[in-house]
Amino acid sequence: MGPSNSDFIPGQNTSLERRTFFVLAGLALIYAFLAGFHTVGDLDTGWQMATGRWVVQHHHVPSVDVLSYTASGEPWTYPVGAGVVLYLAYLAGGFTLLSWISAAATAGTVALLLRRGSSASAGIAIIAVPMIAQRTQPRADMFTVVFFAAFLSILWVYYQSGRAALWLLPVIMLVWVNFHFGFAAGLGLIAAYVGTEVLEVMSGGERRPAAVQRLCHAWRWLVATSLVTFVNAWGWGIYRTALGTANTEQQRLLGEWQGVRLNWPTARAAFSIGGYRSALFLLLALAVVAAGIALLQRQWGAAIILLASSYAPFRHFRMGSIYACVVVIIAGPILTSALLRFGCRIRAPLRLRWVLAGSTVLCFALLVYARSADLVTNRFYFGGTPQLSTFGTGLSWWFPRRAAEFIERENLPGEIFNAYGAGGYDSLKLGPQRRVYIYGVDTLFGPAFMQHSLRLLDIPPDSPGWETEASRYGINTIFLSYGDGMEGALRNFCASNLWRPVYLDEVSVVVVRRSPETEGLIQRFPVNCATAPLPATTQFHNSAEEFAAWINAAGVLQVLGRNSEALSASEKALQLFPENPLAHTMLAGALAQLNRPSEAEKELLKAVAIAPGGYTWSALADFYRRQDRVIDAIVAYRRAADLEVDPSPMLVQLGNYALSVADPEDALQAFDEAMRCSSSDLKRGTGENSFLYKVATGRAEAWRRIGDIPQAVKFQKQAAQLAPNVQRAWLNLAQLYELSGRSADAERARAHAASLPNN
Repeated sequence: MGPSNSDFIPGQNTSLERRTFFVLAGLALIYAFLAGFHTVGDLDTGWQMATGRWVVQHHHVPSVDVLSYTASGEPWTYPVGAGVVLYLAYLAGGFTLLSWISAAATAGTVALLLRRGSSASAGIAIIAVPMIAQRTQPRADMFTVVFFAAFLSILWVYYQSGRAALWLLPVIMLVWVNFHFGFAAGLGLIAAYVGTEVLEVMSGGERRPAAVQRLCHAWRWLVATSLVTFVNAWGWGIYRTALGTANTEQQRLLGEWQGVRLNWPTARAAFSIGGYRSALFLLLALAVVAAGIALLQRQWGAAIILLASSYAPFRHFRMGSIYACVVVIIAGPILTSALLRFGCRIRAPLRLRWVLAGSTVLCFALLVYARSADLVTNRFYFGGTPQLSTFGTGLSWWFPRRAAEFIERENLPGEIFNAYGAGGYDSLKLGPQRRVYIYGVDTLFGPAFMQHSLRLLDIPPDSPGWETEASRYGINTIFLSYGDGMEGALRNFCASNLWRPVYLDEVSVVVVRRSPETEGLIQRFPVNCATAPLPATTQFHNSAEEFAAWINAAGVLQVLGRNSEALSASEKALQLFPENPLAHTMLAGALAQLNRPSEAEKELLKAVAIAPGGYTWSALADFYRRQDRVIDAIVAYRRAADLEVDPSPMLVQLGNYALSVADPEDALQAFDEAMRCSSSDLKRGTGENSFLYKVATGRAEAWRRIGDIPQAVKFQKQAAQLAPNVQRAWLNLAQLYELSGRSADAERARAHAASLPNN
């Protein structure tokens, strides 16, 4: 015998509990389907389907990169099964079918979680839907969520009852290992299950014989499941990539590898916005309560799994869906059992129990109705946290579809430079005839190249850096999307002599290199950045599409300095979705540029009230800084830091601001706090853009202003050691040596600076 069914599966005990479960489960499935029913907006879907297309066309799995010209021929390791399935679905029904698949995956995951569930499990599933839907977009990761739910369901039912279809585990794993690196989570579940049974054995008592019996029956299937992971195109080599997919630098660059800060300001902001983060904090509370109950009942394995898994989603955003699965399956029955025992002890009349159950169902029904209404009306997608998708089917508004069609139609010459985010879509839309500069396999390109591609967008297009890059790779076309580097580079490209824009709309720009080959194209498609109509079209299919067009147009117009037009576009966007914080921020930016600061402040305060997050508070802080409102700016910067996953960069920014207003003591406090809050990963970086370099230079300047020159020298030496090729660091050190009377050291520092390039 395993653990008592009365402890773990109380849904079989009473008619009331069973009926409550069925109603709540139905609500959870409806909500899950609606949450997954949205346009395709994931940045990785494109390159995964492009890889699937290559496999279908060439009938084998590539071992080197085949989608880019910058990493062509480099070793490439990524399971291709998901890409093949998604590409075939795309051929059959386009992006519309992919949206339906996303909805089915979300609802299917919830169904697997509730396969042997309880009323509490169903209630928790309703809360968890936003976290599950976040990772069931049509991409390879979607299959990991579904397979994880299936694995956990099978193993936990077996642990509870000693009976389950364990033969399904190796079958699922054989598919899983060829679909996504998340198969490692399946192995983690096996380890967690074995560890739980070992704890049962070690604890002795009446549970020990049943645990031994279950292990003796299951070990063959568990070993077989582990062994089938080697049945893939790379054999054991897949583990090298699977276990190293997220290095620390990539975690700072990619949003899905970032985490959620566990503090009161973040929790309070999460509940005011709703969605993923509010669900995460609710699940954490439920997991802690369930773990406490499990410990009282000596269910050591369940308690350890619940508590240990709670770390993952706060460390990495993308782990939230897996965590949701754990809480639904393990915490749900524990909480249901506790509630039933409590009900029996108070001996409430049957009618009262029905009233309480009905009230609970009604509350969840109202919650599902409210959240479903937010989804269907797009208030969820255009509300507190900006989303790339909208409710419905098809392709997201974010992708540069019209610009890609222009490139294809006009057959633009040479290789195309693209930024990281749109690289997946570009590889699908423009390939296989054209390869891309970079796309979403970050392990292929590495942090250094990713940073290099970002730096290119920050330098003038007529600079030697662009000339070197264009000559090296034969780049004649630059293709950028809004939100993916276009904002910072657009004004520079509009003013360039060597590059000219030939296409511009509210989400993308196409720029070509001036040459005899492209001169005719430039003459046929002249783009005047000062007068180009934005949005490029005013024919819209629905309000979501219209809103996206106007809000993006507002951002592009603001970048181009067309502030009156940006103001008008922002107002049109707000007429459609008045509760969109980004639209209020855009409107505030236009008002500030038009010298209407009081109105701009009101809009920024509205944005903060709607979505109190790091980006809204940071925008307000920047506004106060430009208005020379020092105290207000410092308060806003601190609020932003409290809400950031990693407050250290914001604290460095606060320290630099304090220096700019001649407050070195507050600057030192901010720099010291940044060092205390920073992770060990952040402290490993070197170079001029590293966190440690910025802190060291800030501290040196603060101590210099205070008058403690030895301390200033100490930190400036650190800065010079962190960035030995930066001339400015050595010149600053030489100046401090002079102030401290160390003329010989100052001369050596100046001589070293003179030997470096003037950067």
